[in-house]
Amino acid sequence: MVTLLIRLALANILAGAVAPALAQDISGPAQAVDGDGLSLSGISVRLYGIDAPEYDQKCTRGGEAWDCGKAAAAKLGELVARGSVRCQQRDIDDYGRNVAVCTVNGTDLGRAMVEAGMALAFRRYSDAYVLDEARAREAARGIWAGEFVAPSEWRSVHRVPQAQSQPPRSLAVPRQTPRSSVYYPNCQAARAAGAAPIYRGQPGYRPEMDGDGDGIACEPYRPR
Repeated sequence: MVTLLIRLALANILAGAVAPALAQDISGPAQAVDGDGLSLSGISVRLYGIDAPEYDQKCTRGGEAWDCGKAAAAKLGELVARGSVRCQQRDIDDYGRNVAVCTVNGTDLGRAMVEAGMALAFRRYSDAYVLDEARAREAARGIWAGEFVAPSEWRSVHRVPQAQSQPPRSLAVPRQTPRSSVYYPNCQAARAAGAAPIYRGQPGYRPEMDGDGDGIACEPYRPR
């Protein structure tokens, strides 16, 4: 009996030591790095389940280009300035950043960004904000008021370096698609070849070029 109790005590100690390495909650004042990234008490955080325009990305509205990436960062900065931010970690991405659901005064920051039309629901990893995105699109809010390239597609062309938005690891298994001898390095090349949009199963389709995971790669984004 004594031996069993010792073993149970050791197991609890080990569990307590391992758990913080797997997940942690952090809170405090935060600063927006871009539209889906935060610096929270010196820790880099990427908001779970959303994908916002990259900081240097431009969109089109009323036939004119505008800095939608900087606008997304400004919107997130406005939200985090409202109070202490609390983040619940879900994963760690390839750059060592915490992937987390973050709130301020009870407001889900990811949902608020999608509702404002300043970020997309990142369907490849979560369906949590799909309905919020649909409402923003119907209301033509934010980037939905004009035309834009999905952030993941923009990254594939511009090769965003470390510390910019990248999808988290191990949150989902990408759909497997048939191999094809046709290969386009990005949507810009596919469009130049006259092949876009490319549907899942067609030669040249790759999940990396399907920003919203709807089975159509290199599609234009336009308001309804």
